[in-house]
Amino acid sequence: MEGLANILGIVSGLRFVAPDLPPMSVIQTAIAMQITYAVVCRIFAVQRSRATLPWLVAGLFGGVVSFIILLVLGDREKTQTPP
Repeated sequence: MEGLANILGIVSGLRFVAPDLPPMSVIQTAIAMQITYAVVCRIFAVQRSRATLPWLVAGLFGGVVSFIILLVLGDREKTQTPP
């Protein structure tokens, strides 16, 4: 249980913000945060004309890192070169 809490805490960033939380609280909060990142990545992918399912999965497993990458990539139309 402690190992799972450490992994989820690090991936979600929760361990850096609140290192003294009990393991069960870390697991529950980290899962909620990852689901939130997935939904936010999907919303931003739609707004930026990108495929939604890959970004939903990336947000679920990559969390804030995936969200930052999506923000840096920008809109699909602006990044494509004209034919």
